Amino acid sequence: MRQGCTGRFSQPPAPVLFLLIALTVLLSTAPVIGWRPWPHLKSNATDLQLGDNKKFEGSSEFVHLKYHMGPVLTANITVHTIWYGTWQPAQKKIIREFINSISAAGSKRPSVAGWWKTVQLYTDQTGANISRTVRLGSEKNDRFYSHGKTLTRLSIQSVIKSAVTARTRPLPISPQNGLYLLLTSDDVYVQDFCRQVCGFHYFTFPSIVGYTLPYAWIGNSAKLCPGVCAYPFAVPDFMPGLKPLKSPNGDVGVEGMISVIAHEIAELASNPLVNAWYAGQDPSFPVEIADLCEGIYGTGGGGSYTGQLLDDHDGATYNMNGIRRKFLVQWVWSHILNYCTGPNALDQ
Repeated sequence: MRQGCTGRFSQPPAPVLFLLIALTVLLSTAPVIGWRPWPHLKSNATDLQLGDNKKFEGSSEFVHLKYHMGPVLTANITVHTIWYGTWQPAQKKIIREFINSISAAGSKRPSVAGWWKTVQLYTDQTGANISRTVRLGSEKNDRFYSHGKTLTRLSIQSVIKSAVTARTRPLPISPQNGLYLLLTSDDVYVQDFCRQVCGFHYFTFPSIVGYTLPYAWIGNSAKLCPGVCAYPFAVPDFMPGLKPLKSPNGDVGVEGMISVIAHEIAELASNPLVNAWYAGQDPSFPVEIADLCEGIYGTGGGGSYTGQLLDDHDGATYNMNGIRRKFLVQWVWSHILNYCTGPNALDQ
């Protein structure tokens, strides 16, 4: 999301103007959509607009989310995973169970499956809804860091190419219903990680990969910036005195990834080719259904407040149940209700 202001300003000097133009050109050619870290230092404008309204959590008459006639994922969704770097079996189990929980309708409420119901409300131009079925597909381990421990946004696509063209057990190529998750371990740095993004999504270029495949990258921030990308289970330096919450699965880095994975899967399903559901006029910088609810996990959330959450018997904090585990997952925007919502909302 971008924030702007209005007012009268004098014409900037020529060198400054040149610099602004150069920056604009560079930003407008950004190849991917970024998920920005939360919490933000700037205040949430909805704090001032909505006052005591119980629909406070992100609701605004100024949000104009529109459908731009592109495809959404209406067929059963299969998530193919690339484990890049060093991953422990226990870490993989947490992430696998979260993905499997998206379609686990029998989970205790409030559930991850209940969260996905809001995503399902989005349709394509034929009126078909996003699929209720999200399942784990094939996996590829890249434990020897085939493209090094520092990746650019373009080299990420090369990692995906290596996974789908591998000589042994390549990932299947599924342009219509496949999503590709590239998950990097805590010793891998990705371009803009921790400074601007904790994860992002886009689609692969045929010139690099050979196919147009919707994908997302999410990094484990445990060593690099847990206070940015694993909040509230870790606390950033600019919030001294604030105690981190206890994570429900005992792994702060992976716990932070869960909400970002949810964020990116929701946006991949509703805007896989960056021409379907988003707000704003510029598809290079769209504001998507999870961007609108960054940092909101419960009723009353907004600004620097997560919203009302749930406490487990061991003191851990969560807001949704999976198949066997508990998770903390950010809410998403409902274009039907015109506000952020989740299965743990107190007024449901």
